[in-house]
Amino acid sequence: MKTLEIKKDETGNKNTVKCRNEEISVYSHCAYCKFCEGVIVNKRTVKAPQKSKMEGIQKGIAPDEELMTAHMMFMTLVRDGNAIVCSDEKGMGFTTLYSY
Repeated sequence: MKTLEIKKDETGNKNTVKCRNEEISVYSHCAYCKFCEGVIVNKRTVKAPQKSKMEGIQKGIAPDEELMTAHMMFMTLVRDGNAIVCSDEKGMGFTTLYSY
């Protein structure tokens, strides 16, 4: 696991991390990446809520609406967070969570 520091702009609306030597948006990439394991908020690591909901949807035990709620929670965690926990040890970069 690696930790990617979240860089925030002055307005707080743009949050980026360095992934594969380029700055990417946490909101449009990490939120939908299979390597995103969670967010570090202060000293606490919070598991990415969309990961657990996606597993539930694949098993048929969670409705689709819960995934949207999980993404909203992830966005809130990013707003308050300091870093992203990433499991991309091979340096592949963004890989969609929604693989078919």
